[in-house]
Amino acid sequence: MSERVYCTYFDHNYLSRGLALYGSLQRHAPGARLWVLCLSEACHRILTALDLPGIVPVRLADFEAAEPEVAATRSTRSLIEYYFTCSPAWMLFVLGKEPDAEWVSYLDSDLFFFAPPDPIFAEMEDSAFGIIPHRFTSRLAHMRRFGIYNVGWVSVRRRDEGFAALRWWRERCIEWCYDRVEGDRFADQRYLDRLPELFGGIHVIEHLGANLAPWNIANYRLEWRDGSVKIEGRYPLLFFHFYGVKLAGRYYYNSHRVYHAPFSSLVRHRIYEPYVAALAEADLTVAAHRDDQEIKAIRKPSVRSYRDRLPNALRKVRAATIRGLDIVTGRAIASPDNQGR
Repeated sequence: MSERVYCTYFDHNYLSRGLALYGSLQRHAPGARLWVLCLSEACHRILTALDLPGIVPVRLADFEAAEPEVAATRSTRSLIEYYFTCSPAWMLFVLGKEPDAEWVSYLDSDLFFFAPPDPIFAEMEDSAFGIIPHRFTSRLAHMRRFGIYNVGWVSVRRRDEGFAALRWWRERCIEWCYDRVEGDRFADQRYLDRLPELFGGIHVIEHLGANLAPWNIANYRLEWRDGSVKIEGRYPLLFFHFYGVKLAGRYYYNSHRVYHAPFSSLVRHRIYEPYVAALAEADLTVAAHRDDQEIKAIRKPSVRSYRDRLPNALRKVRAATIRGLDIVTGRAIASPDNQGR
């Protein structure tokens, strides 16, 4: 799998999500490398101690030394805005470190694979850059102002067209990357809307099993057949975007109510239950390596973007109005280390 390399970023607060992503990727793309930009020293320390095959942890300071133009924006942006600013530069960094890689794909840390991603690469066979649409339901049409495409999956190929698009995206994020809609810009995300008209070789991923998420699941008919979730009777679920899953006490909660999304028995047991089990297992792994004093000394990022405001609000009314996942009780991690994550 050396021709396909993946990258993501997260801090210690998202370590469990990152490890769940890693485990699902290894199951369905054995041997794949996942580069992780560690947004905190605690994250780098724990990943280094775990020494998991296929994970390449990189300190944020080392990335910033290689990308001084990106680092120079840090004082002008909130932490979450700065992290978004890093997205295209991080992909370019990994391309430079993986000279044999044909494709480098950025993955949000809250993705989880249910099948090999091969159909996506088959779609992109003649392309240089791959982007994936949100596919918002008609009820969520107003959310298109945050971007037609989702940064959850972005692929670049080692071709001139791919480099040109990636470098343009990097330059735009350095110029402006804030957690508000301003004209045709929003964070790192709305720049993707312009790529198909500006560059050749841009492919919009069509597979409905890629990036199934709370904001689009209501568009489709799902069924359990031949040992997997099928979408519209023909597309296997490749990966789900588990945005908004939060642990509160002994329960996990999701963001389906906010997105007016159905939460059927199939969705609960065939999609969310495997993910929650993976999170619980990852939490146990992380707990064995956590240094409480180190964790407490690190200020959590102030998340003010639309993408994060909704789940934060959900936690405040979790039990009364949006009870989501109660499938993990005794298996949820009860350690104090995992509260407030």
